[in-house]
Amino acid sequence: MDIFRIASDEGGISNDEIAALLEQVLADWEARRGKVRNALVIPPDFTRFHSNAGFITQVFYRLLTAKGAAVEILPALGTHVPVSESQWKTMFGDIPYDKMIVHNWRTDVVRLGEVPSDAVEKISEGLWKDPVSVEVNRRLMDEKYDLIVSPGQVVPHEVIGMANHAKNIFVGTGGSDMINKSHMIGAVCGMEKAMGRDHTPVRQLFDYAFEHYMADRPILWVLTVNTAPGGKIRSHGIFIGEGRNCLTEAVRLAQEKNIDYVEHGIKKCVVYLDPSEFTSTWLGNKAIYRTRMAMADGGELIILAPGVHQFGEDKTVDGLIRKYGYRGRLHTLEVFRREDADDLRANMGAAAHLIHGSSDGRFSITYCVKNITREEVEGVGFKSADYDEMAAKYDPAKLKYGYNTVDGEEIYFIPNPALGLWINREKFNA
Repeated sequence: MDIFRIASDEGGISNDEIAALLEQVLADWEARRGKVRNALVIPPDFTRFHSNAGFITQVFYRLLTAKGAAVEILPALGTHVPVSESQWKTMFGDIPYDKMIVHNWRTDVVRLGEVPSDAVEKISEGLWKDPVSVEVNRRLMDEKYDLIVSPGQVVPHEVIGMANHAKNIFVGTGGSDMINKSHMIGAVCGMEKAMGRDHTPVRQLFDYAFEHYMADRPILWVLTVNTAPGGKIRSHGIFIGEGRNCLTEAVRLAQEKNIDYVEHGIKKCVVYLDPSEFTSTWLGNKAIYRTRMAMADGGELIILAPGVHQFGEDKTVDGLIRKYGYRGRLHTLEVFRREDADDLRANMGAAAHLIHGSSDGRFSITYCVKNITREEVEGVGFKSADYDEMAAKYDPAKLKYGYNTVDGEEIYFIPNPALGLWINREKFNA
């Protein structure tokens, strides 16, 4: 069963249309598979608020509970912090907060098998040879569930190329080996070769794992392609299915809607990070890797980050970022191989993050924050500037998306880096 709906105009698909479509999908599911008695929904967390997965989750919850089904919600946290009660209310409405199951990527998983070393070597073109354990939250393998719904947005991603589908399972509800090694494979293979593309090395890794270990689970994918002009979610397409076709079609639309080409390298880029969404550099570095392919050599990236108050999402990763810093791909890989870097090798996802969060010396990165000291910001390899001073000069409430002129200087303003990918057309075509 595949149901694809693409908006007829730039106004997008309304939530009423989406709700009617989901009701039809559920009726079709039960007609083919029988009544749903227990369901598990795996939406992204609050950092993917604009996916519209919160609304989709609410629709399924209401439809299923009205039919007498028991419904549990397992946000695909990956390594992120749990959804707070206020975030839950904003994203998931009146679904009771106690319906949330918090995924622990270190302890809540069961091992299903592995992607063998020969397959990994082929996928990575010889750049990585270790096998990768396939681990998921044990609830996904519980036979009581008649339906597992995985909603989320297909959008450019620095590790896998285009986010969602099996990534929602193997990273969002995955275990440490899969999360760490998949991120390192993506970093070693190079994110410029991945971002915005399908069939990347990490996507192939997840495809292999899903086909070999989870193809018989009752998973329904509900994938969206969205933009959010002015912060308002606009759904350009929704792709529903049980196989991979829904991802293939969603990728095509996301490449059209979520990649912005600039005609020449950006010399000065200002990115604003909404404090309700970005509280760490772990999340906020989307400002770096989503713009990296558009930045001119020698350019300047200014990140206005009023809500960023930490580096990592947990104490271990925060400590690793403070210790090793964002100092470039080659430096990080050199450190990674050192005998005294066991802590970094034990957290490969953090090592990959350090690579992604650097410009490799091509352009400067200035973080403007309120709640981390200048010394701490500079200690991890960034430049630092006073937030209030920079926000007064580059006022996010006054700047328009795209090119602006400030004090006679051309700047490029991005109000939310999570929803797109920016590429220098000259370099991309070359």
